[in-house]
Amino acid sequence: MTPPPERAVLRERLAAVRQHTRVLAATLSAEDMSLQSMPDASPTKWHLAHTTWFFETVVLLAHAPGYAPFNPQWLPLFNSYYESLGPRHPRPQRGLLSRPSADEVLAYRSAIDQALADFMAQADTDAYAAAAPLLELGLQHEQQHQELLLTDMLHAFAQNPLLPAWQPGASPQAPPALSGWSPHPGGETEVGHRAGAGFAFDNETPRHRVLLQPHALARGLVTNGEFLQFMQDGGYGRPALWLSEGWAQVQAQGWRAPLYWQLDPAAPAKAPSGVYGLHGLQPWQAAAPACHLSFFEAAAYAEWAGARLPTEFEWEAAAEREAAAPGGFSDLHGRVWQWTRSSYDPYPRFRPWAGAVGEYNGKFMVGQIVLRGSSLATPPGHARHSYRNFFPPAARWQFAGLRLARDGGV
Repeated sequence: MTPPPERAVLRERLAAVRQHTRVLAATLSAEDMSLQSMPDASPTKWHLAHTTWFFETVVLLAHAPGYAPFNPQWLPLFNSYYESLGPRHPRPQRGLLSRPSADEVLAYRSAIDQALADFMAQADTDAYAAAAPLLELGLQHEQQHQELLLTDMLHAFAQNPLLPAWQPGASPQAPPALSGWSPHPGGETEVGHRAGAGFAFDNETPRHRVLLQPHALARGLVTNGEFLQFMQDGGYGRPALWLSEGWAQVQAQGWRAPLYWQLDPAAPAKAPSGVYGLHGLQPWQAAAPACHLSFFEAAAYAEWAGARLPTEFEWEAAAEREAAAPGGFSDLHGRVWQWTRSSYDPYPRFRPWAGAVGEYNGKFMVGQIVLRGSSLATPPGHARHSYRNFFPPAARWQFAGLRLARDGGV
């Protein structure tokens, strides 16, 4: 973790992030905040409480002398997966937690915010130095949950025939994406977080060298219009395009289009009548990036297109080139997370953080696929080139799309 920042700077950043979470939930009713639409999603109320539990448990209980839990009975309710920090309420049953109420959870947040402010003002130099990296981690952790809050709420709202909007209004018009390919000659390159360059999760380290083969990456993301061509060519009905597990998902789940596309049952190959999103039901835009795709759908599209998905290291090399000479790519950040062909594995010489926070990333390094970039739901300031997002290959409710790659240049 990085050295401790100035107290005032960290305190202001922490307050801003905590307030942003409240803003995201401000349009929701208490009933909205209690919804859990599937085991992989969590209620908004739980996100609000869990991010608060993290600060209470990892910072205050561990480093603030004399601190007593706000409510000891709540600690197991809002522990996510930290086995070393005690028992946990089952994840699929978070939606059954009608108590504590939404108002009680908001009061919990306020109390912990005040306790954090008092601790940061009063802690001696050694105590602050020990706690500051955990405060920074808690801030970054909360930003992750801000995105999850939106994706989970969208999935819950999508189960309602009224298709309510998290934030009423029109979706912005998608700008034209860059076309063509950007070649890379291959060779050795460094990947991973640069030491001293600010915060990074442990899974982004250590920085190391990899060998890239000659390849090319698409300058733009795959669009809705392009993905519709895949559908019209029978893409969801051609098993040769699909990985075996992906084809099984297509058959079992009845996938025929990206999640939230509104298809005409009588003419499913036609352009959708609309797309459901954070602003409610919106017109389908051919130029918008294809979104809410599983890894399996992304890989099948790439196979159909005569291409492949990039490795996470090819993607990172492209992002580094774009930072040095902007204009070669569009939408590396800020539109959709981009599936790669890389399994979520540890980097060479990877070591998880010490203590309970060592459970944050390392123990999930099996059966997951890496996504790179960021999405429209990623909070400002949270994205970076070395960021390694990860989800199971069948996950569709995240804001995930794809960028194509080819071997040997264009």
